[in-house]
Amino acid sequence: MSGTDDKPRGPVVYIARDRRRTRRDAVADALPQGLRVATAYSWRLLVIAAAIGVGIWLVIQLKLLVIPLMVGILITALLWPGFAWMLRHHLPRWLAIVVAVAGTLIIVGGLLWLVIWQVAREWPSVRASTVDAVEQFREYLINGPLHLTAGQIDDLLAQGWSFLQQQAELLWSGALAIGTTVGHVATGAVLSLFILLCLLADGGGIWRWTVRLFPVKARPAADGAGRAGWVTVVNYARTQLLVATIDAVGIGLGAALLGVPLAIPVAVLVFLGAFVPIVGAVVTGTVAVFLALVYNGPWIALWMLVVVLGVQQLEGHVLQPLLMGSAVKVHPLAVVLVVAGGAMIAGIPGALFAVPLAAFVNVVAVYLSARAWETGASPTGDLIWSTVPRPRRTPA
Repeated sequence: MSGTDDKPRGPVVYIARDRRRTRRDAVADALPQGLRVATAYSWRLLVIAAAIGVGIWLVIQLKLLVIPLMVGILITALLWPGFAWMLRHHLPRWLAIVVAVAGTLIIVGGLLWLVIWQVAREWPSVRASTVDAVEQFREYLINGPLHLTAGQIDDLLAQGWSFLQQQAELLWSGALAIGTTVGHVATGAVLSLFILLCLLADGGGIWRWTVRLFPVKARPAADGAGRAGWVTVVNYARTQLLVATIDAVGIGLGAALLGVPLAIPVAVLVFLGAFVPIVGAVVTGTVAVFLALVYNGPWIALWMLVVVLGVQQLEGHVLQPLLMGSAVKVHPLAVVLVVAGGAMIAGIPGALFAVPLAAFVNVVAVYLSARAWETGASPTGDLIWSTVPRPRRTPA
């Protein structure tokens, strides 16, 4: 009985659906073409923005895991050219891991020893010179053309110091700071080292497991896009290492030749800061200018400023366009914007990881939009998952 009742209702349902569809089409046709296109773009952009927002919220909640993971991946990319060279020359993988990690720890430990040694030797004279320079500047403000009182100077210094503390705390902590305690930092360092060892030892297995998370038909695209993105991250790390070394040597050598104290710590600071492209070397180079001002006087400080700006011009007009442009494939304007955005969202970690993340996303998007996996094209270069068999392509 129910079957006989359902049969005559089928055409009625289809007719009602057709009428509703006709009304919707009539309403859509009544709207201007530009409004329809803008609406279609708008809701899609809202969905993308919501997805990005949820992703950032998850990253913030898991910051104690995400930052060590990103640090481990970046260090792996830095070590990978030398590690792959040892593997190509038939060195056992375990021995290559020991050489890469131990060599890195020895280099870092040596630089820290040099920094501590020079700071311990020259810090008393630098501190005394700084106190004298501050007193001379204070006397100039009181007896000079400004005629400020001691109370006004103290108020200005207190306001300036409070502002610097607030900005430094905001930049250091950010939304993704590793932590405020020594325990958090130590835990993050140990976790980063463990991730580094896992990636060097079994990166192929990790990538094979990751590809299997995707649907079968999407695995070739995910595999090819991931490989292309990793090549870009390795190129970025290798190129940024070269740029940071040139910046550190240039500014550190200039400081040493001008007689500026703490030249080795300044060079190490510039080296670390240069991993934030374009702006890092300038910000850390101001430390050398300040030391030259309080210890050597205004003329040496002026020449130190010339050195810092000269190195920055070399980086901005030669190294970044020729080396970084081909490695990262991101315009310098986009580099500045993503660094600034990363710093506002996540402080120092955001500024550090903004460019390689943007380069990775850019290459993956280009690869997927070009459907490069269908042509059989594969990215070149040494890959951490080079031993991973590619997923079989499923016919459409």
